[in-house]
Amino acid sequence: MQAIDILMQEHRVIETVLNALESAAERLGAGEDVPMDFFFKAADFIRNYADGTHHQKEEGILFTALETNGFPKDADPVSVFMDDHVEGRRLTKGMTECAERIQSGDAGAKTELIQHARDYITLLREHIQREDNVLFPMADDILADGHRQLLADFNRADDERGTKDKYLRLAEELAKI
Repeated sequence: MQAIDILMQEHRVIETVLNALESAAERLGAGEDVPMDFFFKAADFIRNYADGTHHQKEEGILFTALETNGFPKDADPVSVFMDDHVEGRRLTKGMTECAERIQSGDAGAKTELIQHARDYITLLREHIQREDNVLFPMADDILADGHRQLLADFNRADDERGTKDKYLRLAEELAKI
């Protein structure tokens, strides 16, 4: 397995949660009762798996390797992906805050929660598509000689966090919505 394959596999897990989040937002928008716990768990998954595990591999390992090979983090194409990560964090925070407000009785926050969820879903789907079809093939070519080191670094990052299995199980749970 190549290092880039790990990132692409993680994308498939993230897409499972995006699909569940989309379903929950649609149901909430249609007036169905969706437990706020679902949104709290989805935000937990996003913060700790999509962002904490996956995006940290990209930012801390892949983008650093690309920078070493002439692609600075503050210039295209890497800066675009970094900006997406920042925007995703903002939207996740917004979802969590709205879910907390709803749980506290502020029914008006429902529309905002749905919008934050939809915006996050759109952002991440486009982000994943660009990474899978542009960034990762480019990185695969540029870093061909460094795959073993990247793979070792990715595995070390997973081991250090120690949360991969927990969030894979959470993704399966969320997909059942």
